[in-house]
Amino acid sequence: MCGIIGAVADRQVSAILLAGLQRLEYRGYDSAGLAVVTPEGGIERRRQVGKVKALCDDLAAHPISGQIGIAHTRWATHGVPSENNAHPHTSNSRIALAHNGIIENYEALREELIGLGYEFTSQTDSEVIVHLVDHYYDASGSLLEAVRTTVKRLEGAYAIGAIAADEPDRIVAARMGSPLVIGKGIGENFIASDALALRPVTDRFVFLEEGDLVEVTRGEISIWNVSDESVIRSTVKVELGHDDVDKGNYRHFMQKEIHQQPSVLHDTLDGRIGKTQVLEPAFGVAAKDVFDATSSVTIVACGTSFYAASVARYWIEELAGIPCQVEIASEFRYRKVAALPDSLFVTISQSGETADTLAALRAAKKMGYAHSLTICNVATSSLVRESDLALMLQAGTEVGVASTKAFTTQLADLLLLTLLLGRRHALTAEQEQEIVAALHTLPDLVESVLGLDGEIHQLAEQFLECPDALFLGRGPMFPIAMEGALKLKEVSYIHAEGYPAGELKHGPLALVDEDMPVIAVAPNDELLEKLSSNLQEVRARGGKLIVFAHPHAGFREEPGVTVIHLPDVHRILAPIVYVVPLQLLAYHVAVLKGTDVDQPRNLAKSVTVE
Repeated sequence: MCGIIGAVADRQVSAILLAGLQRLEYRGYDSAGLAVVTPEGGIERRRQVGKVKALCDDLAAHPISGQIGIAHTRWATHGVPSENNAHPHTSNSRIALAHNGIIENYEALREELIGLGYEFTSQTDSEVIVHLVDHYYDASGSLLEAVRTTVKRLEGAYAIGAIAADEPDRIVAARMGSPLVIGKGIGENFIASDALALRPVTDRFVFLEEGDLVEVTRGEISIWNVSDESVIRSTVKVELGHDDVDKGNYRHFMQKEIHQQPSVLHDTLDGRIGKTQVLEPAFGVAAKDVFDATSSVTIVACGTSFYAASVARYWIEELAGIPCQVEIASEFRYRKVAALPDSLFVTISQSGETADTLAALRAAKKMGYAHSLTICNVATSSLVRESDLALMLQAGTEVGVASTKAFTTQLADLLLLTLLLGRRHALTAEQEQEIVAALHTLPDLVESVLGLDGEIHQLAEQFLECPDALFLGRGPMFPIAMEGALKLKEVSYIHAEGYPAGELKHGPLALVDEDMPVIAVAPNDELLEKLSSNLQEVRARGGKLIVFAHPHAGFREEPGVTVIHLPDVHRILAPIVYVVPLQLLAYHVAVLKGTDVDQPRNLAKSVTVE
């Protein structure tokens, strides 16, 4: 969630550090800071609560010179957002350190350090790390050895970068459970929690493995693994699109990313479907053997990705006819699980670094799951590296915290997986051909839904005074209702819930009155009549009803009922198409309410802590 960037160069690094922090803003944060070793040999630090711009303004007014430094954006876990709690932290004015993650044994370490005479100025768990490094620096006189000894004392997750006033030519970094990459330049090198932060200065990266320790100087990168053995990690060239973090003509990244969906869906499907079938080699050279051996599926994910997985359960059990379990990653990793034989373990994550999902994958490997597949948006992520198979979303960088284009491309990839598994079980060639033909029309269908933007913008005005909203769906549209509710509450802060429409009379109907909008998604499927009956229950109690419906679903506009017709779509593809107007609705409500659309309060883009 937090962001780290560090640089050691033959030029001034403050501007590099600030630019990197700005590129990491999408991850979510509440404060920012940097520390630089000055030409005089001291460490100068600046920290600000709020946006990176406040830090930029501070440095514009009072510049800092130096050719080595680290910087950080913090998302609060231990301690409220404040200047004292912001990173980097320092110890005895000679060590500065930035940390992502959570140190679980920090309280015991804090008491130990207080006993050694260290004074704490923050409420964070991170401050124990910098004081430990300083303590061991006294004994070794080496920043590398001090960090090496320190990380052996830490329990939990961390990515750290440290500098020392007495060693103005090197950064020492380490990772365990939180991502960290090294950027390779010419006469300069960098560290970062995300390759995107370093795009303006390099396209060559070394992705550190779990437990790696690294020393970075202007001319060298030295790496040791968790066993303290010197290792060489491969250098990867990463191509990033020129407009990945540019809003272009759009007001917000979320708006841009909603409108990118036709193109990213095209890219996700391109080369993966032929005229009549899914192209299996797109899943990797081992895909055939893995899928041949699969007789059940377990999907693990968090948040929006969990709702995508929940849709896939309907698809897999209907079309493939094999058991499919869907689990929330944070629950899966902490309960005793009975792994089904010959089960494919599937993880879904936009970033590929979601802590709970990554931990679930590692746990699954010990539980006896036959094979693993990740559906992910970042080719260099930990989930991709640690899974047997990987299918990329081709969504491009998603900056908005509230996921939109990653969700629809996740659904597209999950449907491709369903068809390949189904081919081996209950799905006929004719059924696959029919669905693949529909997939070829998917980008155009989503484009036509985006044409409803103006109508949905007007609809959003009905939500300005509403404290609550209820979203309803049946079958595979139930997870879409939950996703629609999540989008609305994420960006507008309106309390919203998604329910299966058949559950109305089992509790939620008590909430319905003339002040609560009830939003229903109503494709023309076998559950349409059941859904229509459920919605009559809402109208009978004076509820304000908004229906996104198939043009032939039979819903009519009347007082208290708003109907927005969506294009005719194959029922299997309906979840992908019907979520788009819910994204637009959430976006427009948030804009009208004046919230921070791209960086909602208390949320982060990449959740790399528990």
